[in-house]
Amino acid sequence: MSRLRKITRRQAVLLAAAALLGAAIGGSALTGHIGVALAVLAVVMVALTAGLILVLHRLATLGREARRSQREQRAVLDQTQRRLLGAVEQMLLLAGDRHRELTELLANSQKLTANGTDRLLRAQTGEVEALIQMFQGFSPRAPMPTSGGFALNPTDLLALLHIIHTRRPKLVLELGSGTSTVWIAYALEKAGGKLISLDHDAAYAEKTRIALAAHGLTAVAEVRDAPLCPVVLDGRTFPWYDTEAVADLNEVDLLLIDGPPEKTGKDARYPAMRVLEDRLADTATVVFDDAHRQDEAEALRRWVEMIEGLTQEGEALGRHAVLSYRRVVRQFTPSN
Repeated sequence: MSRLRKITRRQAVLLAAAALLGAAIGGSALTGHIGVALAVLAVVMVALTAGLILVLHRLATLGREARRSQREQRAVLDQTQRRLLGAVEQMLLLAGDRHRELTELLANSQKLTANGTDRLLRAQTGEVEALIQMFQGFSPRAPMPTSGGFALNPTDLLALLHIIHTRRPKLVLELGSGTSTVWIAYALEKAGGKLISLDHDAAYAEKTRIALAAHGLTAVAEVRDAPLCPVVLDGRTFPWYDTEAVADLNEVDLLLIDGPPEKTGKDARYPAMRVLEDRLADTATVVFDDAHRQDEAEALRRWVEMIEGLTQEGEALGRHAVLSYRRVVRQFTPSN
C-alpha cells in the first residue's frame, strides 16, 4: 500500500487503462465475444510493443548521452590533470630558481657580514689604539668626556692633536663644542695657544664649560653662546652662528668646523669659510669634520673653487678633511 501511495498520476492513469483493457478482454471472453477479446488483446500487444520500443529508444538515447558526458568529463579531467601537472612543474621550476637566488643571497650576505665584521673589528682596533696614544700624550686632571657619536672619534681627535702639536697655532676657533674642546684645550695648554669654541645650544655649551672647569682649562679655552641666525649667501638663507660671537676674533691659525649639526638644515656648514675667511690668519689650517657626507663634500668642493688660497691637503682621512689657507694679497700699481 505504501508503494501505491507513491505512484504518480501518469502511472495511475496507465494502471487504470490496463485494468480497463484487462476487464474488457475478460468480459468479452466470458460473454463469448472471442473476436472482440482478441482484437482488444492485439491492441494491447501493439501498445506494449510500441511502449517497449520507446523505452528502448529512450534507454539508447540516455546511453549515448551518458557516454558523451563520460567523454566530456574524461576530457575535462585530462585537461585539468595537464594543467595541474604544468602548474606543479612551473612551481617546482620557480622554487628551484628561488632556492638558487636565496642560496646566492645568503652566501653574499654571509660574505658581506664577514667583511663588515672584519672592517668593524679593524676600525675598533684603530680607535682603541688612537685612544691609548691620546692618553699617553696627556694626563687628564678629571674624567674625560666620551668620544665618538656626535663628537670627534679618537682617530680624528688624534690627527687633530697632532696638527696642534706640529703647527702650534696661537688661536684656535672651534665650531661646535664638546669632547674635542677638552682635548684641544689640553693640547693648547702645552703648545701655548688659546681656544674659542662656539655652540648654538646654550645647555650643551654650559655642559662643556663645566667639563673645562673640572679639568682646570678655563684659562686656555672659552665657550661662547652663539645661537643660530639667518645668514644670506649666494641668494640663499642659512641658519648659522651669530656672527657677533666672533666679532672680536682675528688671526685665527686653526679653524675646526664641527657644527652646526646636520639636523639644523641642508648645507648647514657651508657658510663657515665664507663668513670666517676674513677672520683667518694669513696662513691658517682648516679641519673640516664629517667631510665624507654629501652636503659637506659639496661645501668643500665649492670652497676650494671660490676661495683663493684654499687648498685641500691630500685625500680626506677618516671623517675629516684638512685644508691649508694662504691669503692672496694683490698689489695694485698706481696708474700714471
